[in-house]
Amino acid sequence: MTRDLSGVTRARNGRPVHHWRRDAVELAALFTAVAVADVVANLVGHGPDGPVTLAVSAAALLGPAAFHLWWSRRPGHAPPTSDTGARPPSSERQAGPSAPSPADGVTGASALWRMRTTVRDAPGALASLCAALAAHEVDILSLQTHPLGTHTVDEFLLRAPGDLSCADLTRAVSRAGGADTWIERADAHDLVDAPTRVLGLATRTALDAAELPLALRQLLGRCTIRSLPARTHGGAEQVPAEGVLEETVLRLRAPEGGVITVERPYLPFTPTEFARARALVELDTRLGPRVPLGQDVLTLPEGRDITVRRADTSDLEAAKAMQERCSPHTLSMRYHGPVGDADRYLNHLLSPRFGRTLAVQTASGRIVGLGHLLWDGDETEVALLVEDQWQRRGIGGGLLGRLVAMAAEAGCESVYAVTQASNTGMIAAMRGLGLPLDYQVEEGTLVITARLDPSLVPTGTPTTDAPRP
Repeated sequence: MTRDLSGVTRARNGRPVHHWRRDAVELAALFTAVAVADVVANLVGHGPDGPVTLAVSAAALLGPAAFHLWWSRRPGHAPPTSDTGARPPSSERQAGPSAPSPADGVTGASALWRMRTTVRDAPGALASLCAALAAHEVDILSLQTHPLGTHTVDEFLLRAPGDLSCADLTRAVSRAGGADTWIERADAHDLVDAPTRVLGLATRTALDAAELPLALRQLLGRCTIRSLPARTHGGAEQVPAEGVLEETVLRLRAPEGGVITVERPYLPFTPTEFARARALVELDTRLGPRVPLGQDVLTLPEGRDITVRRADTSDLEAAKAMQERCSPHTLSMRYHGPVGDADRYLNHLLSPRFGRTLAVQTASGRIVGLGHLLWDGDETEVALLVEDQWQRRGIGGGLLGRLVAMAAEAGCESVYAVTQASNTGMIAAMRGLGLPLDYQVEEGTLVITARLDPSLVPTGTPTTDAPRP
């Protein structure tokens, strides 16, 4: 969740949490409906043909409702369950293979699958599993093993015939001795071997401190990563230096002294994955705060060029000076609350541990605009602030386009902006992206979500050729 200065909390579905005023209105409407129903029942029920009239009315209402329910549940009209590669429910994983569904079949010559299963650590156990896969003409492209004492977790990248369903594959693995099998669709990015992928993630983390959450997510698969500051109750003092592994939760000491929590409820972490994640965090800790030096040039409509570069906490004073030059109206549009509290959040917003920040800088070195890309659990937020005299000159749109391109490069599926319905500048900037947008409004707070399409996302992010000390 994210919280703005007015105390509006945004839930994971993108809507602000309901306030007590709406609850009171809904309760009043309920009481009114009950009173009207009681009056109608008394008037009709006490008439000469009252009971018969009520019975006929109930039958007239129940008949179409029953027909609609039957029609919507017919196999030909049920909504399709497309193959999204989503994880299966825990009950299905524990129960083992289930009956094939229409989504299990994959059309085409072949399909890539990522599979993880647990086998006994005994001679011939892995060979039996490989033989079962070969019997179904499944090609093993890569294999990783995670020892667990008497058992071993084997992680496969498979190329299977297109007509082989997920249920058939799971059933074959189970008969060969595999247990707790988990399967999801894979893509071409998974063809990179594990050592190369880990080295690439380490390189990205070494160049940019903001890459750590993204690198952990790519290293561990679908997971939720949260950073807790050191002052939070149950913070770093509750986590030993070597970290904590608790089935589906990892807790590691954050480089800045807080705690990094990684949760993956659908698949327990192995000691090997825990060691990899801890090594990546230790690398980030040893290198210290760093931001790439690269910069970009933004050409304004009047032909003037200004610089766009990455910013961090070293730009705190310059960012505060820019906010002091902003009008109360501009600050209220950005922070949705008392403008006197705006400076308190700058240190968090500029920290590379929580996202990326772009600064617009004039030739004299003055910052006149800030754009933030903030990691919010499984979601990504974008936010803009442009100094008053530099507004309506294309800076906001240029910043937003670069932030969205960075989000797409990081593998984000969507970004959202929390603003006000009267903030026409932010609304126009989001529309200018040319991406599918979803609008959700409640009590003056507007949440605009853009679904990212790599083919439509604008380019022009600042280059990242070297780290800035």
